[in-house]
Formats: sequence, C-alpha cells, structure tokens
Amino acid sequence: MKKFIEAKFNIPELKGISAKNIEEHLKLYAGYVKNTNLILEKIIELSKDSEKNAYILGELQRRFSFEFDGMVNHEYYFESFINGKKELPKKSTLKKAIITEWNSFDLWLNRFKSIALTRGIGWAILYYDQLTKRLLNGWVDEQHLGHLTGAKPILMIDMWEHAFVYDYPTSEKIKYIEAFFENLNWEVIEENFIRAQK
Repeated sequence: MKKFIEAKFNIPELKGISAKNIEEHLKLYAGYVKNTNLILEKIIELSKDSEKNAYILGELQRRFSFEFDGMVNHEYYFESFINGKKELPKKSTLKKAIITEWNSFDLWLNRFKSIALTRGIGWAILYYDQLTKRLLNGWVDEQHLGHLTGAKPILMIDMWEHAFVYDYPTSEKIKYIEAFFENLNWEVIEENFIRAQK
C-alpha cells in the first residue's frame, strides 16, 4: 500500500501565534497522517472478507474521511505560513476575483472572519468552484462535514481550539483570527488559486 507521508513546513516565528502552539499543532497533524495510513491498512485487511466485515468497513470508511480531511486541511493551513508573511502580489488574480465576487476585498475579508467565528469546531474555507467559475466561502464542521462538492480550497483557517489554545482563551479567538491573517503568506494562497483553476 502506498502510504501518505507527513509533510514538513518551513514556518518562521509568527506574530501572535506561539512556537509552542505550532509545535503541538504539528503533532496533531502527524497523528492525522498516521491514522489515515492505519485505517487504509485495516480496510485492505478487512476487505478480504468484505461481506463478513461490512459493518466494520462502513464505520472505518466514515472514520477515514475524518482523518484524511484532517490531514489535508492541516497541510493547506500550515503551508499558509511557509517562509513568513507576504502581501498579495500587486497584480493578484485572486484579489481581482474576490473583488468581482464581493465588490470589495475588505468586505470579503470581514465576511470570512465572521464565518471563522462560527460557534463550534471546524474550518472557515475560501473555495474556487470550477463548475461555476466562482469563489465561495464555506464552513466545515469538524474536518469533513460540509465540504463543497467539487470546489477546491484556496485558503483555510483551523477554528478548533487546538489551533490557538496555548495563546488565547476561546472567548478571545478573534485575536487568533487576526494573528492568522497577520502572518499569512498570500503568495501561497495566490498559487492555490492559480492551481485550482487548472
């Protein structure tokens, strides 16, 4: 079986997000990679008698979506910090698309931040939908419930408490959201958008 490999990220010191929080968060990510591989191995093993193991296989498949999405979501998240903060390029196609969709970059940003403040655990995500050629905002519960079918993630912010617990109490998660955007490498996000259109 081909295994998923834990990615390594060149994350510099961040403003408002501690090295301790990143270190612990990366350990959690490593667990998603490990569990994704373990579940796939178990599915292969139990599939040898799929009729006998139908119930277990069904439950493992449900768990696979949680672990796999946890792995991939975190890869988008940590890649956003690679090589430190960078502004959107002057000729940003993403910025132009955001303005086309929401009339103003700031209007979109405020709306996105308000989605990130949704009560509960999950992810705020900016997607690109190839079918309609539109940018869409979304909220995903946990890791995997509510992803927009066929739409490709451009920007993802982890809103589980583990993403900010060492730095902010849950009542101050807006400070974490501001810190996330303060440290964002927009060149990575721009590249995600370009790739999503292909």
